[in-house]
Amino acid sequence: MKKESFKTWCFRLFMNWYPMYMGTGGKILRISGDWQEVKVRLRRSLWTYNYVGTIFGGSYFSASDPFYMLMLLHNLGKGFVVWDKSASIRFKKPGKTTLYADFVLTPAILAEIQQQILISGEIDYSFVVHWKDKTGKVYAEIERTVYIADKQHYLKKQAARQLSAHENPNS
Repeated sequence: MKKESFKTWCFRLFMNWYPMYMGTGGKILRISGDWQEVKVRLRRSLWTYNYVGTIFGGSYFSASDPFYMLMLLHNLGKGFVVWDKSASIRFKKPGKTTLYADFVLTPAILAEIQQQILISGEIDYSFVVHWKDKTGKVYAEIERTVYIADKQHYLKKQAARQLSAHENPNS
């Protein structure tokens, strides 16, 4: 994994103590200095333990929540709008051990996203995240869809939507 920068180290420290993220039971282990790689750990603990003694499904889900959106915001810059749009989870086996998730933005993915935005102004891009144990066995698979748009395209689209709603208040 690539090295952390001082900024990503500080952000990781803050996020690990931020109550909303801490409550997920996840812990951010590393954020690369270029925001293209993130590694997260999820342990079975008092915070993540469910009725049947395995890791609560909501912990898998919430501990993986903000990363692709944040990574894209840092890599694409201020000229883009990025929103989490949807997510789904497929459980493969009950988690009773420490699990890890790796989030990766490759140069090829970034180029593909930028190319699609040049063509249409916006894109819905899906990423798949696997929660694995230290041997690589997959316990859950999460698909996260992120909406990405050129900021000017997004503002024009938003203005047109508001104008349409104002002209047709019953629709």
